[in-house]
Amino acid sequence: MKRRSFILTAAAASAAGVANSGLAAGAEAAAKGSAWLRSFAVDDNRVTFHTNAVTRPVNVLVVADTHLFTDDERGEPYQEFSGRMARAYNKTTHFKTRQPTNPEQSFEDALERAKTNKVDLLALVGDLFSFPSEAAIEWVSERLAKVEMPWLYVAGNHDWHYEGMEGSLDKLRAEWIEKRLKPLYQGNHPLMSAYEVHGVRFLAIDNSQYEILPEQLEFFRTQVNSGQPLVLLVHIPLYAPGRPMGFGCGNPNWGAANDRNYKIERRPKWPETGHAQATMDFHREVFEAKNLLGIFAGHTHRQSLDVINGTPQFVTNANAVGAYMDVAFVPQEASLESS
Repeated sequence: MKRRSFILTAAAASAAGVANSGLAAGAEAAAKGSAWLRSFAVDDNRVTFHTNAVTRPVNVLVVADTHLFTDDERGEPYQEFSGRMARAYNKTTHFKTRQPTNPEQSFEDALERAKTNKVDLLALVGDLFSFPSEAAIEWVSERLAKVEMPWLYVAGNHDWHYEGMEGSLDKLRAEWIEKRLKPLYQGNHPLMSAYEVHGVRFLAIDNSQYEILPEQLEFFRTQVNSGQPLVLLVHIPLYAPGRPMGFGCGNPNWGAANDRNYKIERRPKWPETGHAQATMDFHREVFEAKNLLGIFAGHTHRQSLDVINGTPQFVTNANAVGAYMDVAFVPQEASLESS
């Protein structure tokens, strides 16, 4: 794809609501009075921030939606609940080469890329698994134990979901985090954690139920009030005007009337009343936060970019098809921004 470049001011982005996807883009945060001057560009699946929030380059590899499905005899009692997703991504087509691949190979390739590029952070932003298989979680844990860079994990909706299993989503998420996923959090809080990497604070917030809990909202507020440069990592993208229901965290139309997949996924239907107030407040405050450099998410299996009130949200394509997102934060002198 031929690289195209243009500059999008924060004011224009706010008026337009949605920016182009898959093109080189820029957003001047100074136009909205940001605490951290920054511009950004997108070239294919590489994002580059130029910002005075860092004094040295910070490189991140974002991986989402690997959908590992490996299972063994320990999973046999759960096959009633894992059957559909166990067959969903067994064979895939690589997003660039168009050659046959599979989730295991794609994850191995991502780890090798992180090692070769000497990234400062490997960010795993959900649906690493198609269901909470002990065998798949052990397989990943063994490989992550060998990586030489910091890494973080935030859960996606499939990571803890056995389809059709009785219980509320809150209860099931808590149960399978405790029983299976807990080692991936490295002792950090599974629903909200902050990771400091060379002056940038990466916030991993679990919105895998499309909702934000009041305690997560308070955690985010505390991080914003710290004044530190922030990057938000979630699995489900935040609502952006013109996007489909997959951009469901904070979507004003989210709720029972628009829940098309609850029967397929064998889960409770979204509530008739729509989002909780904490979720709507979170959405508003995210796009008001002056020290938030950007948002990274997965879930939709399609790469996209939206700019709301000057803040960019990047969604990466699925790692199940070999995809990933290279992200670089590059120092930029404040004097250059004001020239």
